[in-house]
Amino acid sequence: MSHFHQDIPTTRYLALAAAPKHLRESLSIHVTEHAFLPNVDEILGDWVATIATPAFKLIRQRQGAQNAFCSIGTGVGLDALAAIEILDATQIGITDVHEDVVAAAVDNIRRNLREPRRIELAAGHGDLLEPLDARHPRYDLIYENLPNIPIADAGEIATARKSSGHIPARQETIPELMRRNLLSLHYVALLKAKEFLKPGGAVLSLIGGRIPLDLFHEMGRLTGYHAEIFTYGWKIQTDPEEIIGGHIQQQEAGFGPYHFYRANRLAEVFSGIGLQDSGQRAREIEQSLAPDALSPAAALAAWQQGETIGHTVVALRSTLTEP
Repeated sequence: MSHFHQDIPTTRYLALAAAPKHLRESLSIHVTEHAFLPNVDEILGDWVATIATPAFKLIRQRQGAQNAFCSIGTGVGLDALAAIEILDATQIGITDVHEDVVAAAVDNIRRNLREPRRIELAAGHGDLLEPLDARHPRYDLIYENLPNIPIADAGEIATARKSSGHIPARQETIPELMRRNLLSLHYVALLKAKEFLKPGGAVLSLIGGRIPLDLFHEMGRLTGYHAEIFTYGWKIQTDPEEIIGGHIQQQEAGFGPYHFYRANRLAEVFSGIGLQDSGQRAREIEQSLAPDALSPAAALAAWQQGETIGHTVVALRSTLTEP
């Protein structure tokens, strides 16, 4: 099995104002063939650095420390490391579908802590939160950045780096609106998370905003949560041929529609909008971008001509509604 190694400067990657308190100054990260490499050279293409970390900082500012943190689909474990540093988390749970990914993530987390004994770590591989069922943990914050695009052949997930896709068949009944807009796995994750949240806890879902913002609020309503767009941002589309191509196939099958944008237009519209205001201004931003939206086919054609393509990103914070 292939392995990759990266050394990541902690302060730059997490955009810290000072030297890290809980993590080593350089993160030594091992990546198996089933996980994506961190995008250190192009930070605007990296989910943890560009979207998750700023959201964690805002959560720390508004809600305080989050002692118990869980990541569904952790990948290399950088999301958990960011939570340890920024949210002061000490009780960590991580899951992923691949056993080798989880083993590497556990090693990555422990190896890069200044005080490994400070952290209580629960980990397992399998579907969503099921690997943690036996421990019955409860978390202040459950984080997920799950794939959107369904993969018809389950064997593809076992043999390739397919963090961008998931097997579509589920036992749960998924509303057609969620399925048609590629929100199935996020919908199911919200349902499963109810059993793992502490009172007052929240789920933070990072989702590519290639669909109308109203659908994210509707997903919260359908799952019994109050869902707020906590932050609204953008990132460069990584693996554009695969990801945009997947959206082309889904739209041709009658799903969507989905939209992408030229990166320079995203940068222009988001310039001057602070993180704290981005969630409240999300609809205004969406309306400003609407005339420049590209269909998946147009986005792929533009990328093939050398243009940089991006998409908006929603950090959705969901808290359980009162019974």
